[in-house]
Amino acid sequence: MTPERYDRIRKTLEMRQPDLTVITDEVYKPHNLAAIARTCDAVGIPKIHCVWPRDRYRLKTAATAGSSDWIEVQTHADIETGIRELQDKGVKVVAAHLTDRAIDYRDYDFTQPTALLMGTEKEGVSDVASDMADEHLIIPMRGMVQSFNVSVAAAIILNEAHYQRQAAGMYDAQRLPDEWFDRLLFEWCQPKVARLCRENNLSYPELRADGELTDPQGFSDLYNAHRAAKKKG
Repeated sequence: MTPERYDRIRKTLEMRQPDLTVITDEVYKPHNLAAIARTCDAVGIPKIHCVWPRDRYRLKTAATAGSSDWIEVQTHADIETGIRELQDKGVKVVAAHLTDRAIDYRDYDFTQPTALLMGTEKEGVSDVASDMADEHLIIPMRGMVQSFNVSVAAAIILNEAHYQRQAAGMYDAQRLPDEWFDRLLFEWCQPKVARLCRENNLSYPELRADGELTDPQGFSDLYNAHRAAKKKG
């Protein structure tokens, strides 16, 4: 862990926006999901929500360009559950959806807690999601086609969210709760140790101010003792 990398990790986490997210409703093409994840990382979104049409969700593809290591993903069984969970936390769900009640995406206030809803590639936003959404947003277009690719649309809208939040000073100080910040700091600085801890139900050990373990030998002894106990049990 170089000082430069540790400093970059801390600064990135300090700009994460816990009340800005994306929820995808069965966006199934890996390159679209990957592109959305890259945009989320770029604008400081720490966690995205996905309704996934298959039995296993994997964001890690070549197209993510490593962004899958920096974005958390929460999956939901259906869009109703996902939207309701966000709204119950005080997050407004805004659908990228062309309807009579849709407003220009630049007229929406992205400084408030917001989840951008993106519909599936073929059908777009479902009727259920459309009815549940707090707002509908459109991107004005001047050509013959009526819509952008889902990942392009997400990038355009999230760039506006970034612009508004930057103008409001929302990237100037840490906004992640301390517990979330500290957990991500450990996982980003020590991904292998974090994986071992999760696999063996061990608490994360303490970090030094440079991102290294305070007591690496102590953790090694604890891990080996835990493994030995599991073999005996």
